[in-house]
Amino acid sequence: MSHMWTFQRVGGLDQVVFKSARDIINLPDLDPKLWVALSCPTTGLDFDERTLSLLDSDNDGRIRIPDILDAISWTQDKIISFDSIFNTSETLPLSQINSSTPQGKKLSVTAQSILVSLNKKNVDYLTQDDIQQSIKINADKLYNGDLIFPASSELSPNMQMFITTAIKTTGAQKDMSGQDGIDLNIATTFVNNLKTWLEWQTKIANTQTPFGENSTEIWKLIQLLKPKIDDYFLRVELAQYAPQAQAALNVDEKYIVPIQNGLLSEDELAELPLSKISTTNTLDLVNGLNPLWKAKISRFKTLVESSLSNPDQLTLQEWQNIQQSLQAYTALINAKPEVVQLTVEIEPSASIDDIPISIITNLANNDLLTEFEQMVEQDNQTPISASDILVLEKLVLFHKHLYRLLVNFVSFADFFLPETRAAFQLGKLYIDGRCATLCVAVDNIAKHATMANYSELCLLYCECTRHGEKQLIAAAMTAGQGDLLIEGRNGVFIDNEGNDWDANVVKIITKPISIQQAIWAPYQRMGRVITEQINKWASSKDTDVEKSSEQALQNPANKFDIGKSVGIFAAIGLAIGAIGTALATIFQAIFALAWWQVPLVFIGLFLIISGPSVILAWLKLRRRTLGPLLEASGWAINGQVKINLMLGSLLTSKAQLPTNAKRNLRDPMKQRHNKLVIIFWLAILLGVGVTGSWLWHEGYLDRYIEQHNQEQPQNKTDTNANIGK
Repeated sequence: MSHMWTFQRVGGLDQVVFKSARDIINLPDLDPKLWVALSCPTTGLDFDERTLSLLDSDNDGRIRIPDILDAISWTQDKIISFDSIFNTSETLPLSQINSSTPQGKKLSVTAQSILVSLNKKNVDYLTQDDIQQSIKINADKLYNGDLIFPASSELSPNMQMFITTAIKTTGAQKDMSGQDGIDLNIATTFVNNLKTWLEWQTKIANTQTPFGENSTEIWKLIQLLKPKIDDYFLRVELAQYAPQAQAALNVDEKYIVPIQNGLLSEDELAELPLSKISTTNTLDLVNGLNPLWKAKISRFKTLVESSLSNPDQLTLQEWQNIQQSLQAYTALINAKPEVVQLTVEIEPSASIDDIPISIITNLANNDLLTEFEQMVEQDNQTPISASDILVLEKLVLFHKHLYRLLVNFVSFADFFLPETRAAFQLGKLYIDGRCATLCVAVDNIAKHATMANYSELCLLYCECTRHGEKQLIAAAMTAGQGDLLIEGRNGVFIDNEGNDWDANVVKIITKPISIQQAIWAPYQRMGRVITEQINKWASSKDTDVEKSSEQALQNPANKFDIGKSVGIFAAIGLAIGAIGTALATIFQAIFALAWWQVPLVFIGLFLIISGPSVILAWLKLRRRTLGPLLEASGWAINGQVKINLMLGSLLTSKAQLPTNAKRNLRDPMKQRHNKLVIIFWLAILLGVGVTGSWLWHEGYLDRYIEQHNQEQPQNKTDTNANIGK
């Protein structure tokens, strides 16, 4: 490879650095394994939606490496230099359009025409807003260069009917204004389908049958009545074969006697036999017919009377002869030609069979198709062509947004720069005195949490609502503590457009947040355990007292047991003595140390208690990574993209006073104490401390402890004797 690349180690990955336009041009030669991302979704990003839709040429909702390379190649053919793209300019200078090619020359002329139409004759650049305004202006014109025509009132009535009918039977495309219209391909296909249908109808009309012009109606009635008439004659043959089964072949009483609500069901009646079954091989066309089929049978009788020996009856042979006489007619109808179907944005909603034949004959005339072709030719000669505007729009958008896409796809440069935000960062979540800036889009919380759990990030899943709208986000908390982060807490989410949303925490993935949290976690756990034990003890004692009181009230004869009470008091005394001895031993050991050893003892205790928690938290914080979080949102990431402690402190900021602020420490709501009382108690504490130090220094405390230890066995013996008594 002749190109010299520059890489920077960021987030545990070697990420390419774009230093010049040549780095962008040579991206096809860069190994895809060195791209940070392999694909990303087109939704849930802080990126221009129109640019993403243009990049997603196959409309699968994803942007991949080939899509980006195609965009670079397409843009490179349209402009003179990539330097302006590298600088992410908001404008496209007309001088940058490569007019050395026929297409480039046409684009340059179109760009100048757009500026003239917008009264910007002296401006030599195009913006995204210029393109949008030009599209809006031209969209309202009949001849706007998009080669698609809706049924506009500016057209003749016949042409309006031509377009409307084509949309119904062949389909439609969206024009620049968003209306349904047809192009030349749809119009040509529509006319060809009409002509094919007319040829088929002509063949049917020329087919000779005994029924003349009534052939079509008779054929339709036969298709409708054939199952019922065939069923009737089959039942008659069965009745002739087995006369004892005649009753069973007729209608059971339970089907025609109303039950429940007293109403008869038409659907059930329609399934019953056509007429009463007998052994006579004829169908009475007047009497005894199923009421739901009587009208159709009567019409059929009227149309085929000439083929019946008895106009009120139909024999099996006559029924077969009528069908046989329409066999050629039926074969021709079954040979209905298939109409050509096109791939269109708006699918057809009707069939050619639904259109009156007089209208079809009029629309199939070549004059209307010729008129439409002339309209297309005139539209194609429009100075500001819709197709050229769309090409210019694509060029302006790629010129403006392509570089930002690269530093959010090939590398994550925007994510690692404090002054910028990445395309996947949707806004800021304010909660619990903190602001989290790593907020990503979420479609399904349960599915997202399964993958995002591997990121080792503390995540808050929030349901954000605003003016009836709703969105789900996952916010990473990377600084501070998590004691007050609980499900149900409320916060405010500010999106990148400045809109504020009410955020409610619906799910939390609990992970270590900071070293500070790890330091105090053991003490908080011990405090919670002690509090819980005290609550349990107090609750149990309260229950015991309540039970004892109830027993005393229920049985007044219960007397106070002096021996039992003495034993309890003796046990309490032993416990207090043991605690006092332990404290005295601890203080004796501390006072036996040199002054400089005392701080080391407390430091050692701190390390023993907090050390393991800090080490475990530090190891987990080192494993925090962005990859699984983005993978859960639909990205495909090549590496883990680590989030260290420094980056974590930047992604979540804590509340801090301004640098020039003053703090008044006098809290008006704080309880005040008398100064004399405070001084009195401080003096007492100081006196006790001095006295204790003097006693320890003179050795009195040691002698007292020794004497207490000698007397303790004798006290235990006396106590046991008292308990026995």
